[in-house]
Amino acid sequence: MRVLVAGAAGFIGSHLCDSLLADSHTVVGIDNLVSGRRSNLTAALAHPGFIFVERDIATPFSDDDLSALFGDGPFDEVYHLASPASPADFATIPLEILETGSNGTKHMLQLAERHGARLLLASTSEVYGDPLVHPQPESYWGNVDSIGPRSCYDEAKRFAEALTSAYRRHRGVDTVIIRIFNTYGPRMRPDDGRVLTNFITQALSGAPITLYGDGSQTRSFCFVDDEVRGIVAAMRSGAAGPVNLGNPAEVTMREVAELVVQLTGSSSPIVTVPLPTERTGDPARRRPDITLARTLLGWEPTIGLADGLPAMIRDLAAELAVMPAHTEPA
Repeated sequence: MRVLVAGAAGFIGSHLCDSLLADSHTVVGIDNLVSGRRSNLTAALAHPGFIFVERDIATPFSDDDLSALFGDGPFDEVYHLASPASPADFATIPLEILETGSNGTKHMLQLAERHGARLLLASTSEVYGDPLVHPQPESYWGNVDSIGPRSCYDEAKRFAEALTSAYRRHRGVDTVIIRIFNTYGPRMRPDDGRVLTNFITQALSGAPITLYGDGSQTRSFCFVDDEVRGIVAAMRSGAAGPVNLGNPAEVTMREVAELVVQLTGSSSPIVTVPLPTERTGDPARRRPDITLARTLLGWEPTIGLADGLPAMIRDLAAELAVMPAHTEPA
């Protein structure tokens, strides 16, 4: 098939491109490199079946643009994974995130409609906000702060879901919505502000590992290889979604910190600090109900946190080794 991946240079997007290329599909990747990194595409760029387009999907595409950028052949599938997704981005480029979720999503839906392609929208567990229902099923409408520091991402994804659903109902575009829960693995940015990258970079540098609050907050972490399997399964299914994709194994932040110390062999102490203002609104608990993924997609994760973290640790260690000495973890 001929496939378009928006957000191709991102953490998950680049792994998806590798998987699709390994299955002999032709892949066109698009990314503006605001949060994605060209280095994530090293393997894909060496593949004869891959074409990379550096472009912001929030910018309108003319007919001439579409032909010049993507060629005249139709796409069979459009994977819309484009969006900065880390807390560090929420604080620095909120308007760009909102543009990607709104206009960027509209442009991808228009492209899918034009090509008669099936579109997958990568939404997020953030649409559940700080949930009052646990674990979170797709039927839960969420508890979201629409004006808080995280709202640029939460509301961008909620609008993207609404827009995708409207295109499906009123324009007949074949779509599926997935809600991605915390995903980890190689190619994550050391400075992206997410908990696993923070803990690992701190542990590798010997700095104190900082727990916000008392460390009792929970998350459920899915290894990127499992996540990509689920994404492709959702695309190839007849499901419309939304469908949760995540690992239901729930762990506290203190347990994660202790595991990182163990796996890195670090002497870093674990310390508690007050929740900073920019992290206000962080959910206290997060765990997916993946009943639909199991029944509709035949999918569930197989890689536990202790088995997946070593690959991420090796990747971050290699990257930190070539970074300037003054660079500190977020």
